[in-house]
Amino acid sequence: MRAILENPRYTGYAFFGRWAKHETLLDPDDVAAGHVVRFRRATPDRIVRSRTPAHPELISVEDFTRVQLLRRSKGGLKTACKTKRSGRRTTRTYLFRGRIRCTVCGRKMEASPRAHGMYYRCPARTLAPGSSALAHHPPAVYLREDAIRDGVNGWLGRLFHRDNVDRTVSALVASQDGGHSANRSQESAKRRVAEAEKELERYQAAIAAGIDPAALVEPMNQAQAKLTTAQAELNNQQAPNALTEAEVYAMVDSLGDVGAALSDAKPDSLAGLYTAVGLQVRYEPEAHVADVAIQPAGRVNSACVRGGSGPRTPR
Repeated sequence: MRAILENPRYTGYAFFGRWAKHETLLDPDDVAAGHVVRFRRATPDRIVRSRTPAHPELISVEDFTRVQLLRRSKGGLKTACKTKRSGRRTTRTYLFRGRIRCTVCGRKMEASPRAHGMYYRCPARTLAPGSSALAHHPPAVYLREDAIRDGVNGWLGRLFHRDNVDRTVSALVASQDGGHSANRSQESAKRRVAEAEKELERYQAAIAAGIDPAALVEPMNQAQAKLTTAQAELNNQQAPNALTEAEVYAMVDSLGDVGAALSDAKPDSLAGLYTAVGLQVRYEPEAHVADVAIQPAGRVNSACVRGGSGPRTPR
């Protein structure tokens, strides 16, 4: 009965465009996860109705209108309300939520609780249609949490052990490429400035040699635009602001007692530690190897240390 009262087609008139197709991302924070097609109600101005009845009516236009006004006055049927899934609280702590990516498709792997343990999976059925990863992606990739957790904890314990802290800090400082990237960008801008200036000099020499200036107006304008863009990029570049060794030591000290958090083995403590060190995992299902990296948040740039575990885990 409710379906009849909600569909204007039962008044005998033909309606077109009541629903619009939309393609939405499965995960707004993970474009590689692909998209899914959804149908949403169109706005009234997009709906077209026939001028004359197209088929026999089940309810009159007056009754249909009266029901719609009644529903709006009561705020709609409670049975039609949909509960929102966003912001749900869970009693289980997922240690690696949003931290594991499948190397085949590049997507984040989702938590999948099982009776005999916690897994993280990457199903091929959720890939976007036509994705190139479909040709090489296994039907489903599974990674067991306790296997990767033990390997990661062992690596972090060695990394932040008091005998290895100096080596870890040196690796974090050396891993920063902010200065190198800035230098490369600056050299590229300088090279483009020089090329644009040489191009303008050639056009000026051609005019001095007797070439009609009107024929070179457009090329000279393009060269001048290139010169202006390159100079603006060069002037707006900031000096590299990499972290110093003292700042990295302070960053490591702010993590607290890493060994205690690892030995405590409480999910909340481990999840907080993984967040603090910026833990990221890339899982290779064919080799059953996990590449682990940390990237603690710094003042401007962040430093990264790669390494980690290679657990043999069931797919």
